[in-house]
Amino acid sequence: HEYLPTHGCPRFRQAAKILAFGEDSVAIKDNLIASAQSISGTGGLRIGGMFLNKFHNSKLLYLPSPSWGNHTPIFRDSGLEIKSYSYYKKDTKSLDFENMINDIGKMEEGATILLHACAHTPTGVDPTLEQWDEISEAIKKKNLLVFIDMAYQGFASGSVEKDAYAVRKFINDGHRILLSQSFAKNMGVYGQRCGAISVVAEDAEAAAAIESQLKIIIRPLYSSPALNAARLVTTVLEDAELHKQWLIDVKGMADRIISMREALKAGLAREGSVHNWDHLTNQIGMFCFTGMNPEQVERLISEFSIYLTKDGRISVAGVSSKNVDYLAHAMHQVTK
Repeated sequence: HEYLPTHGCPRFRQAAKILAFGEDSVAIKDNLIASAQSISGTGGLRIGGMFLNKFHNSKLLYLPSPSWGNHTPIFRDSGLEIKSYSYYKKDTKSLDFENMINDIGKMEEGATILLHACAHTPTGVDPTLEQWDEISEAIKKKNLLVFIDMAYQGFASGSVEKDAYAVRKFINDGHRILLSQSFAKNMGVYGQRCGAISVVAEDAEAAAAIESQLKIIIRPLYSSPALNAARLVTTVLEDAELHKQWLIDVKGMADRIISMREALKAGLAREGSVHNWDHLTNQIGMFCFTGMNPEQVERLISEFSIYLTKDGRISVAGVSSKNVDYLAHAMHQVTK
């Protein structure tokens, strides 16, 4: 039960890097990645925000609209200026790709752009692989610094490799990114608060200097991170048999969520809904933007005791084979 080092368990940090960047990552082999264990993804984002405020030339950070509600206070309280870029198209309930690319082209050169690696929260709308390629190119033209938030690796597609596509693509394209990882969902260690922050540097010397600065930032915040979850995650990722079983379990969870999306869409069709619910299955991850308005949400709560946020977002992880038909019936009643 001794304290971990300020920047966390070395074996955990290495395992987390391999999971995110890939076993054959040149950035890992060349020691280009400064990293620190963090208090889950939130802690990683906050450490990254404070690092940017302290060392990056630009204090401007662009968030997608919408983004996870906690992003704004995390980065605002880190001393950064927050602006937004187009991401979600309400009328089609899909990615507003054209306006997103246009907005990137108008961003202040040298600023930071935050991207969700997969399972975008709160919309569940992700770019295609081809769109990621275009996004990388557009960002490079504006010389933007990329900060990727990866809270759901494996929980979007069911593949930890596919869900890390954006991270690895940006590295291969020559971006020097910041990456926040959370193990809350894909390892089920919500209350143990386990994550990591990585900063990809130009060379090994710069990475060592950055890692030293990350420790200086962490020391007055919480001194050192939690021990038990780091041990658990490290054991699972390092042990070949446990790692193999974990990949099966993660895919099982993702597949269940995908099947509930399909069941909800089918249930609405059986109820006789004339609305287009394709977005339920086009979106991905634990959350879904249903397209329901606050009045419809209020009816779901008051008439059917179904609770969701006022913007119409539901947690698909809370939908099961036992309640999906009831949910479909209720959604039809308030939207017909």
